[in-house]
Amino acid sequence: MTAPPTEHRAKIAEARNVLGEVISRARYANEPTILVNRGKEAAVIVSHPFYEQALRDRALIEALERRAEEPAGNAKADAHGKAHAIREALAGATRDMRYALGIDDD
Repeated sequence: MTAPPTEHRAKIAEARNVLGEVISRARYANEPTILVNRGKEAAVIVSHPFYEQALRDRALIEALERRAEEPAGNAKADAHGKAHAIREALAGATRDMRYALGIDDD
């Protein structure tokens, strides 16, 4: 198992003073920086390839969710079961991801 990348946190005003360093860490070391404003997470600076991959991942997830919600209609009898399996797999993967990232379910 690989170690998770180093994640940095900085107040926006502090990050502004070392913006070149923050960008270099994201770009060359693949280390994101979470920008904090008044104690709350406001944004994240990541590398462009990471951002592009996140967009592709999100589009894939949305397509899978749409496919899982499609009615079976005239499809084969097991299409409904496959859609249910996709929904369950997505829900399980979402729970696993949220747990791995330490995100509380509200």
